[in-house]
Amino acid sequence: MQWNALMESMPRDELQRLQLDRLQATVAHAYARVPLYRRRFEELGVHPDDIRDLTDVVRLPFTVKQDLRDTYPFGMFAVPRSELARIHASSGTKGKATVVGYTRGDLEVWAEVVARSIACAGARPGDILHNAYGYGLFTGGLGLHAGAERLGVTVVPASGGFTRRQVALLQDFGANGLCCTPSYALNIAETMADMGVDRSALQLRYGIFGAEPWTEAMRRRIEEQFGMDALNIYGLSEVMGPGVAMECPEEKAGLHVWEDHFLVEVVDPETGSPLPDGAVGELVFTSLTKQAFPVIRYRTGDLAAMLSEPCRCGRTHRRMSRVKGRVDDMLIIRGVNVFPQEVELELMQFETLAPHYQLTVVRDGPLDHLEVHVEWTAGVPVNDAFAAELSQTIAERLRERLQVRPRAVHIHPAGTLPRSEGKAVRVVDERALGSV
Repeated sequence: MQWNALMESMPRDELQRLQLDRLQATVAHAYARVPLYRRRFEELGVHPDDIRDLTDVVRLPFTVKQDLRDTYPFGMFAVPRSELARIHASSGTKGKATVVGYTRGDLEVWAEVVARSIACAGARPGDILHNAYGYGLFTGGLGLHAGAERLGVTVVPASGGFTRRQVALLQDFGANGLCCTPSYALNIAETMADMGVDRSALQLRYGIFGAEPWTEAMRRRIEEQFGMDALNIYGLSEVMGPGVAMECPEEKAGLHVWEDHFLVEVVDPETGSPLPDGAVGELVFTSLTKQAFPVIRYRTGDLAAMLSEPCRCGRTHRRMSRVKGRVDDMLIIRGVNVFPQEVELELMQFETLAPHYQLTVVRDGPLDHLEVHVEWTAGVPVNDAFAAELSQTIAERLRERLQVRPRAVHIHPAGTLPRSEGKAVRVVDERALGSV
């Protein structure tokens, strides 16, 4: 189902003309209203009138998360504070929080792109959507909530936590869709098994999962455990929130970026140079319709590729690949680049292991070492010899995939690793804690 067929299936040439009109308006708005942008433009010798083609976007300055911290709290806003209808913010765990704001018009646009996204997943008016994303300053819960209501879907605002109650509500209310992080979906599935609840007791047709990178192997696990389509949603608060891009069930091969509202580029993470379609690099977004908080060439830190091939669903908006990882999540172990998703791909091949893991990086003298923590699937009969053999097999398989061998693979009893009620913590880097 297409929520807004006129926009979602717009011919490419018309869509690009609309993008250019909106890009020119956004650049002029940011230049006139945001001191940081005016200063950056002048430093580069660029004026809004210089933007005559979509390719001219590369002449504009990048924006990075530190810019938001440096202008905390309202220095990046392009409207008076009195015109803000809502403020969201990050947790600030890595420094000052990043603050974003929305006018009432921005909230309307946000609800529109989320409504498209939920419909793209297979939702229909009258469905019941169980929303287990966190509500509050995090954009996930309220973003999905407003879009679902725009679509005409009944929302269960469960938020995170109290997982046994979540399972009961999924049964009692007969939800057709589930929204949460993929790691929390696995937590819900595990709790269902503990409660003796079979997937046949649910009416789920689709799940909308995002806020953290996840793999195709994890998708298969979720789909097997719930008997539904597991689909990827993408967004980040600096650009809008959830609803920047959405995967369709027709292909499950990339997420349609709503290009009438967001101009997307892929650049080399080190040089900032543009990369062609199909090449993996850092996603960069320019908002095209935001009033309160326009962003110009925002470097997301997410690694993905753009895909231009037509999609069977009929949408003309280009797709971005699944996020391969984050620039700042990459671990360098003895000179080798390691992404947690590469470890996950290997671990998911073992049916005797539960889909929960954590990586620890430690420093022993001058050398860094990777340790992998996994756990048994509940009910698997194990003994010391089998555990030792499997640990060695996993370590060798990871050496082949990563080109670095973990110092140890620890297999823990079922249910003992930390469970996620939001974004999963996959990496504990003890080097940052001064471990020697």
